[in-house]
Amino acid sequence: MSANLTPGPFGKSFTDLLASPALTVLRIAALAASQDDGLDEDTLDLMYEQVAAGVLVDLAPELAWRELARGLSARAPSRMLRALRECDALAVLLPEVDALFGVPQIADDPDQVDIGEHLLRTVDEVARRDAPFAVRYAALVFNVGKSDSPREHLPVHYRHIERGVPRIEAISARFGVPDDCLDLALLANAECERVHRAAEMRAGSITAMLERVDAFGHPERFDQLMTLCTCDFRAYPGRASRPYPKAAMLRTALSACRNVDEAAITAAHGDQRSRAADALLEALAQAVAAALRSRRREDAD
Repeated sequence: MSANLTPGPFGKSFTDLLASPALTVLRIAALAASQDDGLDEDTLDLMYEQVAAGVLVDLAPELAWRELARGLSARAPSRMLRALRECDALAVLLPEVDALFGVPQIADDPDQVDIGEHLLRTVDEVARRDAPFAVRYAALVFNVGKSDSPREHLPVHYRHIERGVPRIEAISARFGVPDDCLDLALLANAECERVHRAAEMRAGSITAMLERVDAFGHPERFDQLMTLCTCDFRAYPGRASRPYPKAAMLRTALSACRNVDEAAITAAHGDQRSRAADALLEALAQAVAAALRSRRREDAD
């Protein structure tokens, strides 16, 4: 980047800090996520010129990831993403995410939102909650399967989960993203919309969901999924201060399941493993149903 790139918000030339023009572009965008204001037009114009000149084409992904992770870890990740999009860098680094802008998704009021803009609100909500980095990464990528949904079905996104899996895996492999980040992103891709519909589920289906997401074996990851779903919910217009009862409901269900004496049920059926498994599932579903009925009565009072 030319030596006269001295963006006002940061005080000194980044060519003195970084020898690579590509990293300079990304560092400026990443640091914008820690600022109160967005980048000025002159800085964005200079960044755009560098991106157009191809400085990002040969940048090692692990170096790019260092700066992307810096911005995701800051207090307003949307500022980085917006800056990268405005200088066309997002399309080079994360084309799967860039493609989400302009794609509609069902909402309440208004009845549709732009998924890309919704993503920006989601990552900022995650940052406001000071969520772990895995949640921040999942918020960035878990909707990438929706970018090319058939136009005739929009704003509904049929089979987006299947399309999302290879894209999330490709992004994660490209940047060498840690396994816990990949695991949560894939889990959110598969389960977030189901979590949003949890109030419509029967107790048996809720129990099956807890089993499917391995809430018993990985309670920390389950909590991270609940955090992400909460932030996704609150990123919709008009929901920023609203409670998210689905997360509380599923946590209540999980607590009820933990109180079931699995060992006693298994022992009662001896070597009949199939019957023992069925009896355990039934006991878990009954425990969930009872706990949720009790919770509804408490909420009504």
